[in-house]
Amino acid sequence: MQQFQFPGQTGFYSGKVRDVYTINDQLLVMVASNRISAFDVILPKPIPHKGQILNQLAAYMMHACSDICPHWLLETPAPNVSLGKKCEPVKVEMVVRGHLTGHAWRLYQSGKREICEVPMPDGLKENDAFPKPIITPTTKADAGHDEDISLRDILKLRLVDAFHWQTIQKYSFALFKRGGEIAAKQGLILADTKYEFGLLDDKIVLMDEIHTPDSSRYYYADGFEDRQQKGEKQLQLSKEFVREWLMANNFMGKEGQQVPQMSDQWIHSISRRYIELYEKITGQQFVPQPLSEAETFELISTALNKY
Repeated sequence: MQQFQFPGQTGFYSGKVRDVYTINDQLLVMVASNRISAFDVILPKPIPHKGQILNQLAAYMMHACSDICPHWLLETPAPNVSLGKKCEPVKVEMVVRGHLTGHAWRLYQSGKREICEVPMPDGLKENDAFPKPIITPTTKADAGHDEDISLRDILKLRLVDAFHWQTIQKYSFALFKRGGEIAAKQGLILADTKYEFGLLDDKIVLMDEIHTPDSSRYYYADGFEDRQQKGEKQLQLSKEFVREWLMANNFMGKEGQQVPQMSDQWIHSISRRYIELYEKITGQQFVPQPLSEAETFELISTALNKY
């Protein structure tokens, strides 16, 4: 994807999966690419339709949660583009966990019984629900790996002050509850997710994407308890299957490790899984809307003229 140049452009940043343009230091244009990352590494081949899926799902969820807290999004001028207000990012990501899975399970399996100084009870199996959801924050790294961090260290390092922490904690739990309710209506369980916040006129604002397969893990609710009792693997919709494939091929993003070859069949499988999640969680059919870069530029420019 080429880099655009918009009137009034004052900044550009190419992230793991999105290209972000700053306009007049007040607006952000986020172009969701088809790039895919895992273990904080961009994998070598793009996934068809992924940018459109993530962008449309994030917008769907943002609107569904707009009564809970203010958010950055103004509109989606193109299928894979979001336009919104520029905020000062809070340097902490809020990871909310309703179930013991992923990184938390790997720690638990190694014998640890706390994460970010938050206790995890004994006697849990992989994918079991916590007695109540927990927040396990991470640092928001500009490059490389995000790291677990405790509330004590967040306050000590002044990444967030105590007043704003109370606000983002309250918002995070409320958003997770809403996300779980939306998922339940579609026969899914929201297992865990992450939220990013910013400051706009000293008010906390929800940023970035929410409740997408890149930021969340979903289980199929049908048969969940039965599978847990039998110790069977849970059926899930998330990016975890990509991480599992990488780990099975001896890659976890560590120095010296090589990304395994991605066959065309595997890439198609990943794309199909993303489409499945979009359709499952929204109840809407996914309609691919491929646009040329010229068409995308024109739609963004027209939208920017309004602001």
